[in-house]
Amino acid sequence: MNQKPLNVLFGSITKFIRSRAYSRLWNLTKKVHAADLAAVMSRLFPNERIILFQVIYSHDVEKAADVVAELEPDIAADLLLNAELSPKEMVELFRHMDSDDVVSILDYMPEEVSEKVRQLMAPKRSQEVRELLAYEEDTAGHIMSTDFYALSQNTTVADAITAIQLSQEKESGFYLYVVDDDGKLVGVVSLKQLILNPPNTKLKDIMNPHVISVTVDTDQEEVARMVSAYNLVAIPVVDHEGRLKGVITVDDIIDIIEEEATEDLLKMAGLEEVDRITTPPIKSIKRRLPWLYVNLITASIVASVISLFKGTIQKYALIAAFMPITGLVGNAGIQSIAVMVRELALGELTWENARKALMKEIAVALGNAVGLGIVVSILGYLTTGKPVIGLILFLVLVGDMIIAALAGTLIPFIWKKVGLDPAFGPGTFLTMLTDSVGYLLLFGLATLLMNRLM
Repeated sequence: MNQKPLNVLFGSITKFIRSRAYSRLWNLTKKVHAADLAAVMSRLFPNERIILFQVIYSHDVEKAADVVAELEPDIAADLLLNAELSPKEMVELFRHMDSDDVVSILDYMPEEVSEKVRQLMAPKRSQEVRELLAYEEDTAGHIMSTDFYALSQNTTVADAITAIQLSQEKESGFYLYVVDDDGKLVGVVSLKQLILNPPNTKLKDIMNPHVISVTVDTDQEEVARMVSAYNLVAIPVVDHEGRLKGVITVDDIIDIIEEEATEDLLKMAGLEEVDRITTPPIKSIKRRLPWLYVNLITASIVASVISLFKGTIQKYALIAAFMPITGLVGNAGIQSIAVMVRELALGELTWENARKALMKEIAVALGNAVGLGIVVSILGYLTTGKPVIGLILFLVLVGDMIIAALAGTLIPFIWKKVGLDPAFGPGTFLTMLTDSVGYLLLFGLATLLMNRLM
């Protein structure tokens, strides 16, 4: 559903909720795809979200489960808790969902609630969920599905087709994975191959033995990169002995890419958790205020640099009018950081080619500095009538641009080296550095050339 019909749907749902026309609300939502309902639900305020969920849940538990599965896990967890579903009711809802979706939601629930839910699940389902929860978050093992097609390499094509027909719906219907007697992954067969080969052909004779797979502890970002690089629609997950444990499908990969992109975007702004327009103000304050304190510290450092030159500013106040040019430099440094963070995330930037990246960014910085410096120096001269002002501004831009290129390239590397996420807040420290250096150069050169300014 495109944006316009979705907005119409959102308007109709909110109207029915606010007028308490719950019968009409159900008559509308029962015909709507779960993904569209989830998109609308994400935009509703928490109390409206609960009402919509309860209306759907009271009429069709399976549809409610489909909607919950389409929600972001944190929203889904909050919804189920605030809707005051009992652990037994959650188990009934989760019965219609894939294990990996259940695990994602349980991650955001209090441990005591999660444990009660797992205790009430059927033994086999409970074991699956516990196994997935045991893996580290953001790893292949934690996000994989345990529903997949896997048969012995000695199985014939006819038996394989029969097994698929008799089995329940699996997460991945694209590939049939082939395992040996120990459950180790030895090959993969496409459904097309099953159809085109004679019924008595054994899987080992038509399988592709060169299977691209990941281990249970592979980071989810690396999983997404591999699926994208090899144009896969699913990727198998094995343990360190090569035994097939699960599968990750392309729809999960899309979720990972979106999640990681959102996470990096938020971290660039100093937020570690998703903050939505429907988030209660007190929660937003708690999430944003700590990083603003960090910004206050860095701003204080910049202010202390400016205070060193109060004598120069008092004697020639007009020089302070050119302070905003450091903002240009800061933006250039942020561009470098954005490029470096992306390259690091994709695995295309390493310590081996870091020198080449650094030299390239310095070259770009010099080119930009000359281009901007000429324009700014001319404006400085035209504004003040003093050629020395144009010279100062040109030197400030060149010097500060080089610092921005160095910092924009090296800060993400340093963050990664010490175990921090390169996307988390490097821009703030770069801005502090470029502002401090820029003001040092601007006021320092003005102080040295004071006689020419007066």
